[in-house]
Amino acid sequence: MTMRSQPTARHVRLGSELRKLREAAGKPAKEIAGLLGSSSAHMSQIEAGSSAISEERLRRLAAHCACTDEELIEALVAMATERTRGWWDEYKGVLPQVNLDVAEAEHHAKFLREVVITHVPGLLQTPDYARAVFGYMRPELPESELAPRVDHRMKRRAVIEGDNPTPYETIIHEFALRIRVADRQASVAQLRRILAEIEQGHATVRVIPTDQDGFGGADASLMYMGGPLPRLDTGLLDAPTGTMFIDAQAELNRLRTLFRRVQAASLGPSASRDLIHHLVKEL
Repeated sequence: MTMRSQPTARHVRLGSELRKLREAAGKPAKEIAGLLGSSSAHMSQIEAGSSAISEERLRRLAAHCACTDEELIEALVAMATERTRGWWDEYKGVLPQVNLDVAEAEHHAKFLREVVITHVPGLLQTPDYARAVFGYMRPELPESELAPRVDHRMKRRAVIEGDNPTPYETIIHEFALRIRVADRQASVAQLRRILAEIEQGHATVRVIPTDQDGFGGADASLMYMGGPLPRLDTGLLDAPTGTMFIDAQAELNRLRTLFRRVQAASLGPSASRDLIHHLVKEL
């Protein structure tokens, strides 16, 4: 199999799941490699996502590890054998790999849940809003690098606006809706964009009002992506050190609980829509 010079997050996740199968069965990598007619080094590359695995070998691996979860096996086979290029591939070598990984993960998700405290979610941003955010965070970027970032962010909206839209629920703090990242005109246009997405059924939006008591989740920003089965869900966290993909079950459980807690602190969809309408008039 050809080595990948830069495995995607999806490749890494597949390798991680295969490693979990092996470890759950108590099998050393050397033993599984031998059963597959491979080497320990190649097995390590597969589990790191830097080398592909065929459907036949994947099924043999699952059988050797006594995995009887057919849904899981079929989902892993789909991950291993998919060869479709996505729209995000046109940005290879133009944007950081993590930008492409996020778009690919969103594309494959069965549902999307997001909590954003300080900014409007990327999937709902207007071009002017996105440009202002990127320009402020990375003032050194020339137009040749800024423009592709804005364009990529706008194309990500296809996941909730396309022919087969992915169910999307987001929770935004009122604080984020009030911040003028650009000027008044851009802020009004941004709020109207959110309302349009709501009215068109592309997004379920909940708002945490500024007068909400007992809300200690100021650092709760997250994206939660549903997989073909819960075990293959994915969490996404933005940290000072960069974007992190989460697949450990304990962490996924924590993110599910966190989303429910933040959801409980937010207004319902109807009241949230009314608040956004009010903010438009206020601006």
